[in-house]
Amino acid sequence: MSTYTDILSSLKRKQYAPVYFLYGEEPYYIDLVSDYIEQNVLDEMAREFDQMVVYGKDYERDMGPIISAARRYPMMGEKQVIIVKEAQNIRSYEPLALYMQQMMPTTLLVFCYKYGKPDKRLKVFKDFEKSGGVMMESEKVSDYKIHQWILNYIQDWNRQHKDDNVVIDEKVVALLADCLGNDLGKIVNELNRLVSGRPAGVNKITAELVERNIGISKDFNIFELQEAIIEKEHLKANRIVRYFAQSKTHPIQREMIVLFGFFQNLMLYHYLPDKSQYIAAKALGIAPFQCTKLAKAAQKYTPGKVFKIIGYFRDIDARSKGINNPSVTELELWQELLYKIMH
Repeated sequence: MSTYTDILSSLKRKQYAPVYFLYGEEPYYIDLVSDYIEQNVLDEMAREFDQMVVYGKDYERDMGPIISAARRYPMMGEKQVIIVKEAQNIRSYEPLALYMQQMMPTTLLVFCYKYGKPDKRLKVFKDFEKSGGVMMESEKVSDYKIHQWILNYIQDWNRQHKDDNVVIDEKVVALLADCLGNDLGKIVNELNRLVSGRPAGVNKITAELVERNIGISKDFNIFELQEAIIEKEHLKANRIVRYFAQSKTHPIQREMIVLFGFFQNLMLYHYLPDKSQYIAAKALGIAPFQCTKLAKAAQKYTPGKVFKIIGYFRDIDARSKGINNPSVTELELWQELLYKIMH
């Protein structure tokens, strides 16, 4: 099984395989490889004649025409490229199995199979790499790894732009991770906007830059609410949840998931035999910087209190879904939750 870095490295050296099968839950790496092939294997003139981009939904019942196209010789040069997007819609890959018994060395046939995995019990996939094909699985990045993923992306950007040196504030990284989740495509789009949207001569990406360029408020977000709860800043916490209740982009059920996860980790943190930052981070499966927050919270919230808080979350979550709650508003639920947590 190849990684996206293996494949890109080979492609840049013009070492091409006859068939690529890119699949997985994370579309970002699938697009990264297929876009590179689409934009770089053939020159602009050759792409007009020898490059096809088709969609699996159009060949759902019969992929035979794709295989027929793959067996043709290129018109303009030494290679032709056929990219099959939405390949997850193709019902049968039997024609591909037959094609792989005698592949055209002048064809690059690329399948982009997103949001799932093919049935690897099928012979075509069992013998895929033995037959000379390349397979790549693109897995989702876990939430707790997003913080480091963002830092790595900025480091890679700096390596590619040696005349520049972008620095991103750790608080900004946490803000982006909290608000954007683990959708890598969305994260990359927003990071690119931040980098390109910097004023001339400014290298640091700050919370103010985030708010100005992509609209995520540095003051009113779940990260700031978590900080306010840790510090028991009642006025600030209530100001944030009032904003949440008035906004359509901060539903209580979604935001509570983040806070609930924090207090779950806090309960586990209390009972760790070794609370040093990196060992605790590895044990809990979170970024090391988050352990600093847990250590601070542990001084103000005892294990007994955290146990009660977890119960409060379960109660408020049920009532936010209408269970035993005929009339209480979302703001009132937030205010009740904050009072119970911080008193």
